Amino acid sequence: MSDTHAHSIAFVRDTEIPPSPPPAGETGAVKWLRENLFSNAVNSALTIASLLVIYILLSKTLPWLLNGVWTTSSLAECREVLQGKTGACFSVLTERWNQLLYGFKYPSDQYWRPNLALVLLLFAIAPVLFFDLPRKLLAFTAVYPFLAFWLIWGGTILAPIVALVGFAAGAFVFQTYGKSSFAVGFFGAIAAAFAVWIIGGMLIPDGASDNAMLQAVPSRDLGGFMLNLMLGVTCVSLSLPLGIALALGRQSDMPLIKWMCVVFIEFVRGVPLITLLFVASVMLAYFFPPESTVDLFLRVVIMITMFSAAYIAEVIRGGLAALPKGQYEAADSLGLDYPQAMRLIILPQALKISIPGIVNVAVGLFKDTTLVSVISMFDLVGMIRGPILASTEWNGVYWELLGFAALLFFVVCYGISQYSQWLERRLATDHR
Repeated sequence: MSDTHAHSIAFVRDTEIPPSPPPAGETGAVKWLRENLFSNAVNSALTIASLLVIYILLSKTLPWLLNGVWTTSSLAECREVLQGKTGACFSVLTERWNQLLYGFKYPSDQYWRPNLALVLLLFAIAPVLFFDLPRKLLAFTAVYPFLAFWLIWGGTILAPIVALVGFAAGAFVFQTYGKSSFAVGFFGAIAAAFAVWIIGGMLIPDGASDNAMLQAVPSRDLGGFMLNLMLGVTCVSLSLPLGIALALGRQSDMPLIKWMCVVFIEFVRGVPLITLLFVASVMLAYFFPPESTVDLFLRVVIMITMFSAAYIAEVIRGGLAALPKGQYEAADSLGLDYPQAMRLIILPQALKISIPGIVNVAVGLFKDTTLVSVISMFDLVGMIRGPILASTEWNGVYWELLGFAALLFFVVCYGISQYSQWLERRLATDHR
């Protein structure tokens, strides 16, 4: 009886059955291909057509790249080495790399100076881009522009020191009197800075550059990709605060300030940049005192900064308009005055909204620095179109040089784009 009763009891499993593996078409690369490339007939046809186009492009470009020649001294020697085969003449890059990067007049024994300035730029811009870093590093960021000026241009160190002291005096005056009255602090800071610069300029001896620690290099000797980087970094850094001021001025309740900003923005946005560059090259010097000799680099910086600031102002104005009215009312309810409300509540939110537009203007501005070649400034494109292609050794080499220029600009612009996407994710606090 006991055995029969024991066999009549149902078996109860005390462990789980191991899961079965998924079908082969629902996992790994097969699943990804089926869902992304061959999900339906139309996508399958587009995938096959795209693969065919990629194959055709690679079959034409890979032999040209892989058979490239790097060691000859002229295009004729490249063709002799290739002996009728398809191949690139990359020797122009190894032969003229210094001219492509630094121009053809910058002293070759002084290349370490712009290289050091570029390395220091990475340290100076880090606390601005990555705000989790200690704020103490901003002290070096404030000093860097004057240090970079001395490294690249050389000459006496007294000039950048006087300029730094002038800015420090202006900042001190603004911090002292700007709390009670923004206008008094602002104009007082400008007056203090100009007073220091004028007095300091009078105290610098005439022959100070002759016995300087670094050899003086005039702006006309700057060139290559170094010139593009200098123009891009300088103009973006200056146009952002100017664009913020123009955007706030356009929304001001004071009619005079508002219409001045409106006229400036609409006029500059309605004129091509190449026209402004010709104005900087030919006419802008007439607006300065007759005895003053304004450097061409400074004139170009002024015009490019004005051009990009007008576009940045409209981008930031869109960010200000996107904020709900309650944010302005919240600032008023806290008893904040206009500068405090803008600095603590309004502008941080508006700038976060405006990040994509500001990055778009910055990328476009950096690429537009190649237009300075039309006013005889030998930047990267100017070097290619001028001294290099005009030489008998490399007359006829186009794809290698222009491809190298495109690669350099792509690396910088892609880096800016990736940083902006990281910044947007970092500041995306809406749904946390």
